[in-house]
Amino acid sequence: MIGAWLAEMDGPRLSGPPSRLRGTETDREMNQHVTAERADPVRIQPTGREVVRLVGLKRRFGATAALDGVSLTVRRGEILGIIGRSGAGKSTLIRCLNGLERPDSGAVFIEDREIGRLSERELQPLRRRIGMVFQHFNLLSAKTVEENVALPLKIEGRPRAERLARAAELLQLVGLSEKANAYPASLSGGQKQRVGIARALAARPALLLSDEATSALDPETTRSILALLKDINSRLGLTILLITHEMEVIRSIADRVAVIDAGRIVEEGAVWQVFANPKSEITRSLLGGIRPQLPPEIASQLIAGEGAETILRIDVAGEAARGALLSDLAVAAPGRFRLVHGGVDHVQGQPVGTLFLAVAGAEAAHLARVTTFLKDRGARVEVLGHVAGPV
Repeated sequence: MIGAWLAEMDGPRLSGPPSRLRGTETDREMNQHVTAERADPVRIQPTGREVVRLVGLKRRFGATAALDGVSLTVRRGEILGIIGRSGAGKSTLIRCLNGLERPDSGAVFIEDREIGRLSERELQPLRRRIGMVFQHFNLLSAKTVEENVALPLKIEGRPRAERLARAAELLQLVGLSEKANAYPASLSGGQKQRVGIARALAARPALLLSDEATSALDPETTRSILALLKDINSRLGLTILLITHEMEVIRSIADRVAVIDAGRIVEEGAVWQVFANPKSEITRSLLGGIRPQLPPEIASQLIAGEGAETILRIDVAGEAARGALLSDLAVAAPGRFRLVHGGVDHVQGQPVGTLFLAVAGAEAAHLARVTTFLKDRGARVEVLGHVAGPV
């Protein structure tokens, strides 16, 4: 497959990611193949329900555990997002998926085939089942858009007429038919990534790997590329695995999310559920930029002891966020409280909200009634502290 071929090639100049504001292009080469000793594969029977299944994957580089027992599935037709900070193990994971990296132990199943048992020659047809979309596009600058898209089929030895017909079909899919004879240098960053997506689809893959595909793009272009990936997933039923450090990317199109930290999957679930109730500290940190946070001017006034008001953080999702939560609270627990910050958004069609309430008075019984009512409604309630006066 073109992803593996580009990752191992050493020479052709690759086009870099110009900004839509006409920034300077930069060229980057793919990481070279890293050889690893093949360990005895884990003997586990495949199930047939997943395109990808990882079982106890471990990979070390010296004293550093890049992957430390990763087990994960990507179901047919879904979009799974894997998110983590730099150095969390995302790049090693994706290289194990396409066979460029051999794990020290564990097993990688692609469409029910354990790739650790395959020779390099046997891996080639399997790699054609995996499309790859790169962060920096990796288009060949000396070839036209049409030639870049058709390149995987040329490597396979397909007839010219078939290659050109497939390229035309895919350029129409990504909205670039008029750019078939253009060269990458004349394209915007978003257009280059659309060419990269078309090229990744050339061999009709079962799995599309997106490796930080939008991190070199501006927000408007990012939204258009994510919409294209979502449309391709819906129209073609294509399974997509997104590798990213941007939680907004996960929120926009993923069905499920897995959070990786220090080579381990620390949290996994439906996107809206993870957004509503993140269980790990790393997930809460990654969500910090898109979930409501207590404004600094209020947070700076919090004290540990008693005060005129108690500040509560309330996380609600699903049915708990659909009703008239605050109106019902006023009836069930009479007393003064007010909304100081927050709101309700929608993720995967589900309402997900974070509210910050200031509950007046120092009466413990009133505060207990408020928190009990909210918890009974399925909300998560956290006492952040107290303030000496109104904020």
